[in-house]
Amino acid sequence: MSSRVAPAAPQVDLNRIYLARQAIYDRTRNVVAYELLYRAGEDNQALFTNGDRATGQVMFNAVVEIGLEQVIGRETAFINVTPTFLLEGFCETLPKDRVVLEVLEDIEPTVEIIAALERLSAQGYRIALDDFVFHERLRPMVRLASIVKVDVLNLERREIEEHVRQLRQFDVRLLAEKVETHEQFQLCEELGFDYFQGFFVCRPQIIAQRAVPPNRLGMLQLLARLQDERLQVSELEPLISRDPALCFKLLKFINSSYCGLRTKVESIRHAAMLVGLRKIRAWAGLLAYGEFNDKPSELTRTANIRARMCERLGAYLTEQAPERCYTVGLFSLLDAFADQPLETILRQLPLSPEINTAILARLGPAGRILDTVTAYERGDWHTVGALDLPADVVRNAYLDALNWTDSILAQMQD
Repeated sequence: MSSRVAPAAPQVDLNRIYLARQAIYDRTRNVVAYELLYRAGEDNQALFTNGDRATGQVMFNAVVEIGLEQVIGRETAFINVTPTFLLEGFCETLPKDRVVLEVLEDIEPTVEIIAALERLSAQGYRIALDDFVFHERLRPMVRLASIVKVDVLNLERREIEEHVRQLRQFDVRLLAEKVETHEQFQLCEELGFDYFQGFFVCRPQIIAQRAVPPNRLGMLQLLARLQDERLQVSELEPLISRDPALCFKLLKFINSSYCGLRTKVESIRHAAMLVGLRKIRAWAGLLAYGEFNDKPSELTRTANIRARMCERLGAYLTEQAPERCYTVGLFSLLDAFADQPLETILRQLPLSPEINTAILARLGPAGRILDTVTAYERGDWHTVGALDLPADVVRNAYLDALNWTDSILAQMQD
């Protein structure tokens, strides 16, 4: 190995660093990892004069500036690496038990690259091949990989089947990336893919004339009523008490160590007097979403992260009520929870026209905030910048939303 010094982080304002993560699921739709999507600016393209410096900035922000624990919790991080970081040993500064090194598709399998991958593999690092297209010259890289990612969006069915056939010769796990529809997910599941990445979890499986089950519709209607800005404390307790299980869980949560109340709370009314109506509504909403046991837990997490981030940005933009922004974010994934198009399910819920318009058309202040938040989730920094918010405000809102949601979910599991 040469004595070259690791590429320095680019000279940019750290407040201009955006961050997002995209979940990776196993066959049971449980989250097993996150791919970290970082950029040093508002443009969604990696337009850097020095790609190694950009990668250095990614690693610095992921591990040092922000910290892996804050971003991914207990899961694993997939991080893209460049040839220089492979050849010069810089990847070895990453914790091998927390990361998967994602080798980009344009890295050629030279003798030096193969030797570097062999060294990293021997040290216990897991290697993934990104956007993989099978070719004989890539066999040495596949032999060293733990995971191979196949871009199913840009391949025909027969091409996907051929990739699976070829890759079954090797001891690798297969990850289907850019899975955009339920149909794509089903195909990849049938073909034996081990992991899945994409927005399929946020898309409903639409079946003609399918009705929302009464118990699920009732819970969604309760959620909608809880988010009504006109709701009074006197109406809250009888509303929540309609669902005894939800009432019990909410009281248990309020009395947990997370809330830090010195007084034992024995009623929803008492709780609202102590912590405020806004908090009670938010906590009840999170707990209610958790009742959809047939949905991935990450869906509940995403809905609440989105709601909290919308609320934080709404508070920054003083012309919009934060509570309304929270509701818009929370209900923007109703199609995935109800297995119905958004237009269909929103017609059945007591939400205001302003909220419906914000969710469906992304119009009005709350709609524009939702557009910003969803763009942030997928790493579309150009759209994020359209709202003209300071980058540090957006980033801090996202990190706050992650911590807030994960803290509450952790308490719920105790």
